[in-house]
Order: sequence, then structure tokens, then C-alpha cells
Amino acid sequence: MDLRQHLEEELEKDFQLLKDYENHKRNENDPGLRNKWETNIQLIKQEIKKRQEELNQLPITSPNSSLNQSFSQDLGFGVKLEMVYISGGTFYMGAPKTEENSKDYERPQHYVTVKPFYMGKYTITQEQWERVVFSCSPVARDLHLHPSCFEGAKLPVEQVSWDDAVEFCARLSQKTGQKYRLPSEAEWEYACRAGSAKPFAFGDTITTDMVNYNGNYTYGNAPKGEYRERTTPVGTFPPNAFGLHDMHGNVWEWCADTWYDSYDGAPNDGTPRINDNTFRLLHNDNPFRLLRGGSWYYCPDYCRFAYRSYFYPGYDNNDVGFRVACAVERN
Repeated sequence: MDLRQHLEEELEKDFQLLKDYENHKRNENDPGLRNKWETNIQLIKQEIKKRQEELNQLPITSPNSSLNQSFSQDLGFGVKLEMVYISGGTFYMGAPKTEENSKDYERPQHYVTVKPFYMGKYTITQEQWERVVFSCSPVARDLHLHPSCFEGAKLPVEQVSWDDAVEFCARLSQKTGQKYRLPSEAEWEYACRAGSAKPFAFGDTITTDMVNYNGNYTYGNAPKGEYRERTTPVGTFPPNAFGLHDMHGNVWEWCADTWYDSYDGAPNDGTPRINDNTFRLLHNDNPFRLLRGGSWYYCPDYCRFAYRSYFYPGYDNNDVGFRVACAVERN
């Protein structure tokens, strides 16, 4: 067993011990015993930090895959980040006026040419979040180790803001030597459509057998379905034609762009549209950021390819997550 593998296995044990301590503290009513568990938590965190520092001194191994192929990024401790190669191309972005429940801010439709890139096969999971947050020092801000409302290693991480997602990408880049980032809005829609001009990856409508959304509501001629009232493990539902899962529903996904209320003047090369002086909240000095894909809480028309939402970059909720992208020119 090499040193990296040994440290990763020891860290895995530490992670589990930390979770046990945190659960004991959370379920303990006696103040004295709660203080005892807090002391244990701080001690194990110190041990984890020491092991992380040792691990960070070891050389980084780049993915052993060729360009133009999907690859799996090793995050350590047996956790992988699967990245799907998305071939470049031109598509018609936005929704026609004839599309049911479409909005004016989904128009005008316009052609966009997207360069090849890689995109996460799944939204970032809680186990991926934990591994990166614990194994990398902060780049610009601290991150909560367990931010999610619904706990589960294979569940998407949620209750993460745009600021959190950007920090995660920075740490992931630092950890792996690859340049990870949030996708642009155009890249997201291109990857979600995967060549389709319909409202959804599965055709003119969706059902709750295909997507995790609020099944009390319908779209088109689809019947009502199950309302699960929570997230589901990534990969539970069928992928789109590019092999990406949960692009519709489960959790909203942050994009890099700032919000504009139409596509007038939007770039046609797939790059993010960013303007630091655009639409702002009165109580917040940062412009709104884009959310795509709908979620478990919302009705199906919010899950359409073209639907756009937004919130300020510090916003988080139990139906908001993200997936990562990176350029083809990897290290």
C-alpha cells in the first residue's frame, strides 16, 4: 500500500468518526455531554487537518484518459467524479412562443455555437462535497462540511449558494490540477437538450418515473404522479442522450451567468453572460445568478430545457445544487 492510499484510508475512518461524533452531539440533551462531544469533534478535526496537510504534499496524478473521451476524476477515499465529454455544436437556444407555459425571458430564440467541454455526469453529491471540502484549504471562503437538509452520500449536495459552488470549483481545481468551473447558461442548455428541440429530453412531456418533480402538477398530456417531497440519489432516473442524469428536476443547478430578462444581446459563442452592474437586490450588492433545471419541489414546466430562474449569489435552499464543467484542454 502506497502512502497516498494509506492516508486516504485513515482519512476515511476519520470522516466516519467525525460523523458519529456530530450525530452524538446533535442527539444529546445534556449540556455537559454535548460539551464532551464537541471536544471530541475538535480533536478529530485537528487529526483530519494534519492528515490532509500530509496528503496535499503528495504529487497530483492527472486523469489517465485521452482528450475527447469521458473521464473519471479520483477525489480519494474511493470517491470518483465522473465527467462526460460534450462534443461542440450549434443549437437553437430558448423557447418558441408556442411552447406551453414558456416565458418572454426565454426569448428571443437564437443560435449558439458551443465549443467541446466536459460536464459532470451527475450533480455534485454529498460525498464528493465532503471529500473536497475536507481535503482542500479555503481559497476565498469557508464552506460548511454538511450543508444539506436531506442526508445521504449519493444524494445531491443542496443548500449551497452560488458563492459556495464557486468556492468548491476553486478547491476542486486546486486539488486536482484541472480547471473546474460552473457551466455557462448556454453550455447547460446545450448539454441538457443533447440535440432535442422538444421541451424535455424525453419528448413533449415528462412523468415522475423519469424525473423527480412535484407530481401533483402536470405538463401537456402527462398524468399526475408521485410527489417525493425530497431529493433522490443521483442516477436514479434515465440519462439524456449525452449520458447526463437529472438535468431535469431533483435540484436546481447554478450557472456562471448573471441574470438578464431576455436574450437580447446574448453571446452566441457559449460563454457566460456576465455584467456586474445588472439586476440587483436592494439588500444585496451582488447581481442575480442563473439557476436551471427545476427541482423536486417544483411543477414540471419549471423543469423544461428553456426555463430560467435566478437568485442572489448568497441564496441557498434544500432544492438548490450544482454540477461542474471543465474545458477539453486538461492538464
